[in-house]
Amino acid sequence: MLRIKTLNAISEVGLSRLPGDLYEVGPEMADPDALLVRSAVLDPDAIPTSVCAIARAGAGTNNIPVAACSERGIPVFNTPGANANAVKELVMAALFLAARNIVPAAAFAHRLEGTDSEMSKAVEAGKKTYVGFELPGRSLGVIGLGAIGVEVANAANALGMKVYGYDPLLSVENALKLSPEVNRTTDLDLLLSKSDIITVHVPLLPATTGMIGAEQLALMQPDAVLINFARAPIVDEEALVAALDEDRLRGYVCDFPSPALNKHDRVVTLPHLGASTAEAEENCARMAADELRAYLENGVIRNSVNFPAAELTRAPGTTRVCIANRNVPNMVGQVTTVLADASINISDLLNKSRGEIAYTLVDIDGALPDAVLAQLSSIDGVLAVRVLN
Repeated sequence: MLRIKTLNAISEVGLSRLPGDLYEVGPEMADPDALLVRSAVLDPDAIPTSVCAIARAGAGTNNIPVAACSERGIPVFNTPGANANAVKELVMAALFLAARNIVPAAAFAHRLEGTDSEMSKAVEAGKKTYVGFELPGRSLGVIGLGAIGVEVANAANALGMKVYGYDPLLSVENALKLSPEVNRTTDLDLLLSKSDIITVHVPLLPATTGMIGAEQLALMQPDAVLINFARAPIVDEEALVAALDEDRLRGYVCDFPSPALNKHDRVVTLPHLGASTAEAEENCARMAADELRAYLENGVIRNSVNFPAAELTRAPGTTRVCIANRNVPNMVGQVTTVLADASINISDLLNKSRGEIAYTLVDIDGALPDAVLAQLSSIDGVLAVRVLN
């Protein structure tokens, strides 16, 4: 029986993908084989030694110590695209909020008092303060063309906006989904200077922390609007507030309230609503559960943020050996030598690498003796070995 510990409330739609005859699932699970999380922040020292996989029902993994997991041979899975439509819809709403000054205008209307006649006069006198602009013909810069960024770019293009897209790591899959009318650029400075509205859709990494800082803000048009539904630290908050205060930026719409932003009259903050729809939560939970099943049962890796994708059709009657190791020369040679010395026949083999991590699936005829498992585990550079009978 495989054991999965949930560290947040996970949609039952997703949990139903883990059959009860194979899995025990719950928040009070001792010695779990895997963790299933949403927003829970994981302490690397508190991850049980029994854990061999972690899945996040969401796209970002900044709440998971990915580097520490890699050192232990633990793949970390996420669910790219599962919440893309939910975030896209909120970003599109943010375009209208910013363009038509909807939030301050609504606040003005709610504060009105008096008779019908008095309120009518106040409306006519006050509405000129909230004059906005229309989106067709305006330019939108999309930073990051992953699953969400592509959907935002395509939707904005359908509204009649001129769209610029920046992503030096654009995948072939997402490039094929991107409308040919979107202007792809490798020049971030050009996108910043050309766009009336800029929206950020990149993961939070050391390289993207403070990605939009004073230098980038200085390149933007003084009447530009910045939208951030990715992660708060991607935008340098101090530099942003300074740009707003000095009339070098029209406005900021984000999903991350803070003391510096909440009372600013040019800022609209939302309570992290990006993926907060029933549909997105179900999609994310379903995908995360499927990823864990594929890995725990067959060693297959899909949508890992730290391990290479790896799929190998399993021959009937074989034992599968799953090896995570540092990506250094002669690892496969050492593995096959250990098996050959033990007179174990290899039925099939797959080796994949990603950065400093490599992953090997070896299907062998018959069982793997404990002594051979110990030999494989002791190879210098091997991080983890799992045997699937």
